[in-house]
Amino acid sequence: MSFKPNSSLVDRVVRSPNCEARRDGPRADILLLHYTGMQSSQAALERLCDPIAKVSAHYMVFEDGEVIQMVPEALRAHHAGVSFWAGDTDINSRSIGIEIANPGHDWGYPDYPDHQMSAVIELCRDILARNVIPPELVLAHSDIAPTRKQDPGEKFPWAKLYESGIGLWVKPAPLAFEGAPSKWLRQGDNGEAVATLQKQFAAYGYGLPTNGDYDALTKVVVTAFQLHFRPERVDGVADGSTQTTLRALLAARAMLPKS
Repeated sequence: MSFKPNSSLVDRVVRSPNCEARRDGPRADILLLHYTGMQSSQAALERLCDPIAKVSAHYMVFEDGEVIQMVPEALRAHHAGVSFWAGDTDINSRSIGIEIANPGHDWGYPDYPDHQMSAVIELCRDILARNVIPPELVLAHSDIAPTRKQDPGEKFPWAKLYESGIGLWVKPAPLAFEGAPSKWLRQGDNGEAVATLQKQFAAYGYGLPTNGDYDALTKVVVTAFQLHFRPERVDGVADGSTQTTLRALLAARAMLPKS
């Protein structure tokens, strides 16, 4: 059984059975972006509609810009998986998911075509016009599942989306910013500086306890942050650029109008 698409930008409806009612009603307040991570876009679409796979998303955008809707926005799709953001572990119940056709890091990770990104931007703008989603809750899959996911990855043009009115973003501090490597934090470090860094990541929403140890989890959270907000070098090291960009992002969020 088909359904009427939520957006006039949808080219085709290909219904996925992998959905159900949302936990707290039909409204969503997170927009979550993914890449498909499979060699074939068609294979990805088939998997997202396979009842055995039990995964889905609301939308998929192909390389040529074609937009498919698989799940009505009012329903809960299965795209976030095991996840966490700002204290919540059921991200599927409060999000709209867009899968962007790209084979991902395991299959060469090509650039996102311009026409595909134009379609993604228009779809995001359309979703945001119909849903109350704060800029800081336009997120990457890697943000909410950093131990498992790295999509949509460092090539995804978050700055271009921000310029189009989508999401929250700040210009990353230059790699050479704020000096000496001796002030950088990396796996194996511990102490108050690490604890402060962990508190800042947790304050933004990342699932990171404050224990003062730059452990493996801290490294993957730093990596996830870099994938989204400081993609020039993604290495899990909290260098001066990463720390400065994080503080600037927190400051920018504090300046947003309160909903």
